[in-house]
Amino acid sequence: MQFLFVADPLHTFNTKKDTTFVMMREAQRRGHTVFATEPKDISWEVGGRVMASVRKLRLTGDLKDWYEEIAVEQEALASFDAVLMRKDPPFDSEFFYATHMLSQAEREGAKVFNKPAALRDHPEKMAVMEFPELLGPTLITRNPQDIRAFHAQHQDIILKPLDGMGGMGIFRVGADGMNLGSIIETLNQNGATSVMVQKFLPAIAQGDKRVLIIGGKPVPFCLARIPQGNEVRGNLAAGGKGVAQPLNDADRAMAEKLGPVLLQRGLLLVGLDVIGDKITEINGPSPTCFQEIQQQTGCDVPALFIDALEQAVQQA
Repeated sequence: MQFLFVADPLHTFNTKKDTTFVMMREAQRRGHTVFATEPKDISWEVGGRVMASVRKLRLTGDLKDWYEEIAVEQEALASFDAVLMRKDPPFDSEFFYATHMLSQAEREGAKVFNKPAALRDHPEKMAVMEFPELLGPTLITRNPQDIRAFHAQHQDIILKPLDGMGGMGIFRVGADGMNLGSIIETLNQNGATSVMVQKFLPAIAQGDKRVLIIGGKPVPFCLARIPQGNEVRGNLAAGGKGVAQPLNDADRAMAEKLGPVLLQRGLLLVGLDVIGDKITEINGPSPTCFQEIQQQTGCDVPALFIDALEQAVQQA
């Protein structure tokens, strides 16, 4: 099969950690042909098909000079057996526009994973709001007074932008309300920008767990991203320590409840962010942590994913 990965620039990949890289490596190991493009290289001219400048790759097996570019071609997205949308957030206008062009490619016959309409309908921070029984007290608002009232009720809160990733822009405000006004001004921008506000969950000390769901089924191990020092964020990009561990009963129950629902909507791969027994985010655009889990447990997550991808292509 021919797989096209829509991703960030190849030279930015940290091959020691990158999930898209190990997806490509496993695909090539099975004899599939790997191509890559970036959202900026996708175009759609009226009356024509959605096209992209794609790079045909051969992975070398080296972690530094990890690929060779065999050819650069202008191809219709519908000519590939599968198109994998692996562009990292932020979920901004350009990401949104890219999903619209991918939806048009689907109408032309492309098989896109995760489905672009599902990505649009499940922004990471907001998708979780559909499942209130699985998350703690949470508010999304543009109104500063709503934020202040939420703080007055819950005392210890977390504030974060809706379009952030990797822990960027996350603040904690305790019972004393220190700097709450300044933080609201920074994130809310005088009512122009919506903010997610959540009650602080002390279980973050045991880690912000990434629970992966592939093909509607939970991966048996998760990665607990544990904050270090005085940091409140467990994100690996913010210095958190990643510790792989088996799913506990609560993790598995949540994943088994959401997995089939999200798969039916077109999300082949999902990453749940879980603190204690509460979900804080549902990640659809480009879930990560494949390598950390595989290296620490031996669970071959890339193989599980390519298994599910091959099956999905055959059934589509």
